[in-house]
Amino acid sequence: MRATLCLIGGMLMAAALPANAARVDPETRLAKALEGRVAGKPVDCIQLRQIQSSQIFEKTAILYKVGSTWYVNRPDSGGNFLDRDDVLVTDTHSPNLCSIDIVRLLDSGSHFPSGSLGLGKFVPYTKAKPRG
Repeated sequence: MRATLCLIGGMLMAAALPANAARVDPETRLAKALEGRVAGKPVDCIQLRQIQSSQIFEKTAILYKVGSTWYVNRPDSGGNFLDRDDVLVTDTHSPNLCSIDIVRLLDSGSHFPSGSLGLGKFVPYTKAKPRG
């Protein structure tokens, strides 16, 4: 059993966001982040070691960046606990992060548990091919 702590690269980005960015609807922020990308067929797992960063969209989804492919995970349960100031803690039994895995959430400031969630399928988004 191996515990993997996925520190949220998005926490650094969140600190750099203007104050009014927090008021923008998470769905709108997610759509903006995925602008110019096209959704593919959902997959059950992604390789943990290939995850470069992750970003939480409050009560909505987690965006995992894996090279040029980005994966959106909308939790099957517990998504209401998602807060962009959380740290994702996964305890996996394989080298993959899968839709059957449970993720614990820790508050980044206090390090106290702030909830847990059951992951859903991972929807890959790749850059749209230019028309021509």
